[in-house]
Amino acid sequence: MAGYLVRRLLAMLPTVLLISLVSFLIIQLPPGDFLTTVVAKLQQQGQTVGSDQLAALRAQYALDKSPLEQYLRWMTNIVLHGDFGQSFQYNKPVSTLLGERLPLTMGLGLATWLIGWTVALIAGIYSAARRYSKLDYVITALTFLGLAVPGFLIALTVVYLEFKLFGVTLSGIVSPEFEDASWNLGKLLDLLNHLWLPVLVLASGGVAGTIRVLRANLLDELHKPYVTAARARGLDERKLLMRYPTRVALNPFIATIGWTIPALFDGEVLVASVLGLETTGPLLLNALKSQDMYLAGGIILIACVLTVIGTLISDLLLAAVDARVRIGYAGSSK
Repeated sequence: MAGYLVRRLLAMLPTVLLISLVSFLIIQLPPGDFLTTVVAKLQQQGQTVGSDQLAALRAQYALDKSPLEQYLRWMTNIVLHGDFGQSFQYNKPVSTLLGERLPLTMGLGLATWLIGWTVALIAGIYSAARRYSKLDYVITALTFLGLAVPGFLIALTVVYLEFKLFGVTLSGIVSPEFEDASWNLGKLLDLLNHLWLPVLVLASGGVAGTIRVLRANLLDELHKPYVTAARARGLDERKLLMRYPTRVALNPFIATIGWTIPALFDGEVLVASVLGLETTGPLLLNALKSQDMYLAGGIILIACVLTVIGTLISDLLLAAVDARVRIGYAGSSK
């Protein structure tokens, strides 16, 4: 197991470097740069920027260097100083912008993940164990609905119904009267009143897919010989279900942890934009639209690193809970 961990850690380093390089090159692909966009907007407003001033700005932000030199300077500052660069659009350090958005983003993502997985586990196991029951049909119908309807459409529908029926607008993270207020019980209750909607919308699609996967895997396991043998020994049906087939069917759950960790960071961009949430998702979207390369690159890099870390955690958990993975690694390393 220790050898497996070391080999996986060593494999992470070139992977992170490669995806950081690819991410930086991707955000460099559109023609022009941030200053080109700024100059075009000023010209539309009838203003001009002198060539000397433009050259000074390019030198200040190293835009007169090659993309490779810009990338090396960017990565060096991150690794040695934790400096992700300056956001051109917001005129702030990228680390400051991330610090302003991260608490809400991570809190929202963590709540969505915990609630979504809890609901998916309970519903998936029940749906497989009580196949073709009335509640199984209800769960199946809801999961199909959750898979078919995009999250932003659910958000728009719920916001419209809340306003139409109760005259309440739940966009944003708190009501306007609490935006500049210090934290107290009233602001906390108002925050919770606004959080349930994004949690419900963000969790809907992921929960539906996870329920379907868990149900299908558990149904496959329930008819295997080892389950029949355990049932023949007189083992209680509930204990049998949780002790053997459910443990095996949980492997896809564990394997998808690598995808959920970066989702805690970026959230769903469209849903956050519709609900007016100040998370890192809309921040990334605006950065890409305005070619704010250090801000976009920083967010993409963090999401990629979290994906790699999440994949490592998934592999280690799979090896810990499933003896077949450990035996397979031991056999391949001989």
